[in-house]
Amino acid sequence: MTKTTPIPGPLAALDAETDWIGSPPLTAAGLRGKVVAVQFGTYSCINWIRTLPYVRAWARRYRDSGLVVVGVQTPEFGFEHEIGGVRRALAAMGVEYPVVLDNAYAIWSSFDNRYWPALYVVDGEGSVRYHHFGEGAYEESETIIRALLGVDGDKVDPEVSGVEIAADWDSLRSPETYVGSARGERRARDGTHAPALNQWALSGRWAVEDESAVLEAEGGSITYRFGARDLNLVLTPPASGAAVRFAVRLDGQAPGAARGADVDETGAGTVDEPRLYQLVRQPGAGADRTFEITFLDPGVRAYVFTFG
Repeated sequence: MTKTTPIPGPLAALDAETDWIGSPPLTAAGLRGKVVAVQFGTYSCINWIRTLPYVRAWARRYRDSGLVVVGVQTPEFGFEHEIGGVRRALAAMGVEYPVVLDNAYAIWSSFDNRYWPALYVVDGEGSVRYHHFGEGAYEESETIIRALLGVDGDKVDPEVSGVEIAADWDSLRSPETYVGSARGERRARDGTHAPALNQWALSGRWAVEDESAVLEAEGGSITYRFGARDLNLVLTPPASGAAVRFAVRLDGQAPGAARGADVDETGAGTVDEPRLYQLVRQPGAGADRTFEITFLDPGVRAYVFTFG
């Protein structure tokens, strides 16, 4: 969607921020004359993760033509405020363009933003010329960038693999689902092992807090009846940093070929850092399945289920 009315000076909000990764602090004055692609995201967000192949490719391809990509890390959860965790996550994802921590939502507010991910393309005079919310529109977005830069040639054709592969939208029947009490919904009665489609339940000793549910004793589990190719879950280890072992089951069986990137064929895996864990990737189109994850150690926190 092309913006016909410029947003007054939204890049000025960069000037007050000092926590940058991959670059010295950037300023609005220093970016004058550059085309700037500002993307809001947060590192545990699957929708943002799936845009990365394109944003990384634009940053590489058009850097010498005057494009500056600025990633704005605006946290959704408390653990995403920590610069060390952000730095580790970005390195693992191959993000080399500048990223600024927006813990106070100052840049977010300057752009009047509401979404993860959100892309804003700013011209050399500091006016927003285009924006897009969510995944997709990659060709349209790149066309705007190229037009502002005045470049020709082929568009990028990034290699996409692993968790960054786009969702199977045709078979996706399950929505993003939060586990914490502030936004939790569709929760079945605890202890239920066969919930209805898109319902979930806890078993064991859990304390449900605003953002997450924390396991107080080993052996607790979460069950979810879902319809999708992929199932992801944002998890963090205990504050002590101790790793938490887990086992995944699909319809009561080891996942085998339907295992996600963070699980082996037997369903075994480990929570050893705060991030999104891909627990299921079904071969072919997603079928309705009953997912269960059992944690063999206490202290894990579960935040949100996402699907693809």
